[in-house]
Amino acid sequence: MPKSSGQKRTHPKAVMLGIGLDSDGHKRITTGPNFALVGGSKETHELMTEKAVKINEKLTARGKQLEEVSCQEFDDIAHSVGFQRQQTDQN
Repeated sequence: MPKSSGQKRTHPKAVMLGIGLDSDGHKRITTGPNFALVGGSKETHELMTEKAVKINEKLTARGKQLEEVSCQEFDDIAHSVGFQRQQTDQN
């Protein structure tokens, strides 16, 4: 069904969400154009922020937005900034 002329055309958006599970009693929230980071100790929150910024720098260098990369490409970028995929038992 076509959209009426009064409706805006929306494009899919992607967002990175980081949740720090450790705490030092402070509440921390950092947002960016395509990420939201909550919680964590000072060290954890700074690390999440640094990695989110680095991912965005890598995306910019590739001339892409977060919603334009495949899961594999995102995984490669995340690995290049220090994230490691957790192995799960597939039994």
